[in-house]
Amino acid sequence: MAKKQAAPSARQEMSGMERLALRVSSMINHPVAQAQRWVTIHRLDTDGDREWEEVLGVIAETDELELTLNDDGSVTVRWEQQEVEKAGGGEVEFELEEEPAPF
Repeated sequence: MAKKQAAPSARQEMSGMERLALRVSSMINHPVAQAQRWVTIHRLDTDGDREWEEVLGVIAETDELELTLNDDGSVTVRWEQQEVEKAGGGEVEFELEEEPAPF
């Protein structure tokens, strides 16, 4: 009995930009960062100049995010609570109107 060997599938490598964007997104979406509403991102040796500048540009252009460049080369990203959360966690409050008695 001869076993069929599966052809090795071509493994798609992530680009530097995809890898950096995924890392930054994961850091921003982390539960601790969401609770404190800020995160500090450090540039790794594997992050290219072009990729780093592009990601920082996207963050800087996003109205809801505030970008602070730190002395050590890291970047702190801050954001405010969303309006829905400020208004009571997305719950809608209704005011009851008093109706005159039908009699």
